[in-house]
Amino acid sequence: MLSNIVKSKLISIVSQENFQDSQVDRLVYSYDSTPDMQSMPDAIISPRNTREISEVVKVCNEHKIPIVPRGSGTNLCGGTCPVEGGIVLIFKHMNQILELDEENLTITVQPGVLTLDIINAVEAKGLFYPPDPGSMKISTIGGNINENSGGLRGLKYGVTRDYVIGLEVVMPNGDIVRTGGKLAKDVAGYDLTRLMVGSEGTLGILTEATLKLVPLPESKKTLLALYHDLEAAARTVSKIIANKIIPATLEFLDQSTLKVVEDYAKIGLPVNAQAVLLIEQDGPPEVAHRDIEKITEICKQEGAFSVQIAKTAEEATALTTARRWALSALARLKPTTILEDATVPRSEIANMVRAIGEIAEKYNVHICTFGHAGDGNLHPTCPTDARNHEEIERVHKAFAEIFEKAVELGGTITGEHGVGIAKAPYLELKLGKEGIAVMKAIKQALDPNNIMNPGKMFAKDDRPKLVIGK
Repeated sequence: MLSNIVKSKLISIVSQENFQDSQVDRLVYSYDSTPDMQSMPDAIISPRNTREISEVVKVCNEHKIPIVPRGSGTNLCGGTCPVEGGIVLIFKHMNQILELDEENLTITVQPGVLTLDIINAVEAKGLFYPPDPGSMKISTIGGNINENSGGLRGLKYGVTRDYVIGLEVVMPNGDIVRTGGKLAKDVAGYDLTRLMVGSEGTLGILTEATLKLVPLPESKKTLLALYHDLEAAARTVSKIIANKIIPATLEFLDQSTLKVVEDYAKIGLPVNAQAVLLIEQDGPPEVAHRDIEKITEICKQEGAFSVQIAKTAEEATALTTARRWALSALARLKPTTILEDATVPRSEIANMVRAIGEIAEKYNVHICTFGHAGDGNLHPTCPTDARNHEEIERVHKAFAEIFEKAVELGGTITGEHGVGIAKAPYLELKLGKEGIAVMKAIKQALDPNNIMNPGKMFAKDDRPKLVIGK
């Protein structure tokens, strides 16, 4: 627990009402959306501005107290679980859109703004912020930036990193640094903006972000292709890209996922299909129409037994909404749902899908697979029960093998969920010892007292079993 001296210093900075350390408050912030992970913080602080964050960080650095910046807690890799106690920072007071600059096509926001609020605000002006993580209704932009979140539109438009052009960051010593800005070009020094994006709160605390916007697409077409053969669907993904067509969305659901989603959404999804591709294209009407016609032809060539183009905007919205509900639907099956995101080159989608099925059978676990097939980002998801320790061990062994296979195919252990605690034991698979050493050198240089979200990225050999212990 915090000493009375430290506690008094922190309260003097943020005021009593923004400092919480009761058992109940600490319990609320002891976990995020990652299953089977929990650890108690010592206190929760709600700063009102950048200056207060800077002063809090200076106190924590002096006394070597861990700090965990936290958004809405939708993290899926244990990234906001306070594994070494300390302070959890929440941004409920720093949730404003500061500026929407239509001349420079930027929006400047505080970290606590909901992602969907940003999307709605810019679309009202005929502009577009493409990153759309599945949790966008409740996730905050600060969390999105820390994890470099992706989404359904990542294939055509990229991920959060591609739209962050300026940041205000409080460094581990309390210094306030500004990176980038409203610039189309800027090569002055190291790219500190990109260094911070995806750093998971281990290098500094984001207090303000300037995001790039693009014009809102003029039109959109949505298509649903059904397959009796799961691998034929995977081959279709590669062929669409090989034909130099980049859809806005190219999503994949296997039959297990499809059945669960239909039971949840009840919109008439065809549960007899072994696999489904949900494909969207946007842009000028003639381009969207031309591309969707060509995609239809490719789907049929690769064995789709049905290809349907949504006739209305409402029908299209229902289809994409059903895809966004996949995790919620699967979470109804068992008390614990482990959602991962192994990613491979698009040309290896079929091999990866086949391998996931073989690995699931090998370890006798039920894995449903869906995801952003167009950019190779698959979400093998296992409904299980954390109380069944024998089964959980098999699940972890299965996912370890899935990550190994993804890397073997030229992929990575995470495409959008981050490393956090859950993926830390596997990071060396992707980066090697040399890559880990470079990351550790950066961390040590910027945060020598290791107060910024400690225990993440560079974790132990074994996946930690966390319990409430403080």
